[in-house]
Amino acid sequence: MAKDNLTAVLYGINDLRLENTSIEEPEAGEVLLEMGCVGICGSDVHYLVEGRIGPFIVKKPMIIGHEAAGTVVKLGKNVKNLKIGDRVAIEPGVPCRMCIYCKEGNYNLCKDIVFCATPPVHGNLRRFYKHAADFCFKLPDHVSLEEGALLEPLSVGVHTCKRANVGIDSDVLILGAGPIGLVTLLVAKAMGANKIIITDIMENRLRVAKKLGADDTYLIQKNRSEEDTVADIHALFDGEPNRAIDACGAQSTIRLAILATKPGGVAVIVGMGSSEVQIPLMTALTREIDIRGIFRYVNDYQDALNLVASGKVDVKPLITHNYQMEETKQAFETSRTGAGGAIKVMIHCK
Repeated sequence: MAKDNLTAVLYGINDLRLENTSIEEPEAGEVLLEMGCVGICGSDVHYLVEGRIGPFIVKKPMIIGHEAAGTVVKLGKNVKNLKIGDRVAIEPGVPCRMCIYCKEGNYNLCKDIVFCATPPVHGNLRRFYKHAADFCFKLPDHVSLEEGALLEPLSVGVHTCKRANVGIDSDVLILGAGPIGLVTLLVAKAMGANKIIITDIMENRLRVAKKLGADDTYLIQKNRSEEDTVADIHALFDGEPNRAIDACGAQSTIRLAILATKPGGVAVIVGMGSSEVQIPLMTALTREIDIRGIFRYVNDYQDALNLVASGKVDVKPLITHNYQMEETKQAFETSRTGAGGAIKVMIHCK
């Protein structure tokens, strides 16, 4: 096995370094992976630029990265579900498996979950990385490592659409055409949504959404009043959407999700922004709008893999840029600035 374990370590704000780290030995129930691909998530960029996301603060050097896939090169004791050579997608959050949330099946809410690249936990943007075997999902031969890495954001879309109860009777408004908004669009289509309209402030992202199957798009304009924007959205639907999904986290889009939704409908908040926002709560109450949050995903990785493996969802068009491990800093700069219409930037670790 190669000795080189080139690793991307975040030391602080705008201080990302490439350095060699030791290759860890897999413990019981773990596997050592030769990493194939790691996608850059908005949260990774946020840690780089801001040094924190809410209560999660980078206080000491942290290995970045959590959207990943790789190949098994070593087995820890008692691993039965995988063998050396298996290509796997990595679900990056490993819970305690013992608490009430885990036992109820809501392991994403486990207070002791160990989640890649969430301070103080190290991530997996390195050549070799060990992970719990039961949170690795074997990829069929026809599913690439790049697609495997994209199962992470796709699982967010799966969890979102489950929380929204998307089905054949759903008219879905998606606010935000970034990576999470776009994977939510793909999943909503696969789940049989009747009509999907997606909004954004960037025309180029809306063009991508249209290519991915959005029935219509809407360019948010800053000089347009909230009331007029809601009216515009209703006109596009020829009515009111009964499902609204905010994939931005901005106060303005959370408000639109609530105000545009049909009475008795569901508004799901996916994007994470300010810790406190002003929303039209009484309007939501008097119209019986269900406001639901989501946090990552839970029991969704296999469903995401099935969608990709069956061909019902094609995530490959989301990858706009590819970089080698040695080009990590350039890759993050592309993701941060959105240069060249960047949507999903992929780093190849080998």
